[in-house]
Amino acid sequence: MSIDLIIRGRIVTPQMTIPNGWVAVSGSVIHAIGEGEAPAAATVHDAGDAFVLPGIVDGQTHAGSYLGLPGIEPTTRSAIAGGVTTIVDMPYDNPTPLSAREHLDNKVEAVERFAHCDVALYGTVMPGQSLNEVQSLADGGVVAFKISAFESSPTRFPRIDAALALDLLEALSATDLPLGLHNEDQEIVRSRVSRARAEGRNGITAHSPSRPEVAELASTVHFLELAANAGGHAHIVHISTPRGFRLVDNYAQEGFRATGELCVHYLWFDPERDGEELGARMKVNPPIRPGQIDRLWQELIEGRIAFVSSDHSSWPIDNKFTDSIFDAGAGVPGMETLLPAFYTVAKQRGVDAAHYCAEYLAERPARFFGLHPRKGALVPGADADITILTEGDDVWDASRAQDGLKWSPYDGRRFAARVAGTYHAGKLAYDGQSVLNTPGSGRYLRRGESTWFSKDLTT
Repeated sequence: MSIDLIIRGRIVTPQMTIPNGWVAVSGSVIHAIGEGEAPAAATVHDAGDAFVLPGIVDGQTHAGSYLGLPGIEPTTRSAIAGGVTTIVDMPYDNPTPLSAREHLDNKVEAVERFAHCDVALYGTVMPGQSLNEVQSLADGGVVAFKISAFESSPTRFPRIDAALALDLLEALSATDLPLGLHNEDQEIVRSRVSRARAEGRNGITAHSPSRPEVAELASTVHFLELAANAGGHAHIVHISTPRGFRLVDNYAQEGFRATGELCVHYLWFDPERDGEELGARMKVNPPIRPGQIDRLWQELIEGRIAFVSSDHSSWPIDNKFTDSIFDAGAGVPGMETLLPAFYTVAKQRGVDAAHYCAEYLAERPARFFGLHPRKGALVPGADADITILTEGDDVWDASRAQDGLKWSPYDGRRFAARVAGTYHAGKLAYDGQSVLNTPGSGRYLRRGESTWFSKDLTT
């Protein structure tokens, strides 16, 4: 078999980092990995001392929340520039969520037309909807479903009540498909936001108290108990405090299928430290809470976090310019900052940062969504999706982002590494300065065979 490409550098495999290693690529697939002298190849990319990582798998993105399905293009272009070769996109597209086979077919067509990287998809259900479409969406390859306990929009992002959530969990119980939850109790949040408005409170420091931790935890444990009864896999898509992860772990320790996900901004920002500078630019839901960063990192170290994602939102900055913090849009861009931000956090804590990136940003999400070992690891037979990460101070400049948004809460932040190159399907897609591949280079990914839990936990 002829070798088309050799990439040399510090190769981060699941077992070890090979200091003077190489990855051999044939076509769009990794052929071999080794150290020392490499086989002859048509092209050699010597990355020097840079880390050679598996392509990052971002398990939570919102490409279509503002621009609709054409938003896949700027989101995936930004992904490639951030070393992300696969995104798992949420179903809340503008104007129609992905809740029927027709919607799935339309989105798959949009992926094939617009995507720079590979795309896997979440599905959802709407209030009052028959569950007949659930099997059709599963047959169509969705990797997970998601619902919300809080209504952000009655048509695009509705609240799903407990009865329908239980029905859906039961329908999914015999499958490996997780059901994700946006975990905020609607009655608590609406009451506390109304109270905060009446009292004249404002600013980002008022955001967390208006959507208090108890609203998040009450919604979380309610959902976990529904899933335990139904035998389904409950996945909490963003947890902002350690207690949330411990609640999830309690259910997992009892033998139920329960997982929790951490978004990288919860490891980076603190409203008491960063709020005056950033204001609504750091508004997300559930809120970033004060004094949690070190404790959340400990949850990761102790193994209670499934994986780390960006929760990339494609909202323009104008969405943040409101007189009241309660009217400002929630969500932040994050495709190009996920990897350097997480690497920086890990390096600051003295762990093997490159290995943590490969595990929590690639291998774990790939396995979670049924994409492993095709995705998520540098191993022979895997897709040749490869990210080159160079160590060194890099001040993030949001104006250079490829997402078309040109703003970020990370603007001006100092990272300990930068993405110097991205290979997608064996071809150079980003050279450290420019995205080289074209819309339509990405592929739709159906859920494969890898599982998070053992088969005996699937009823």
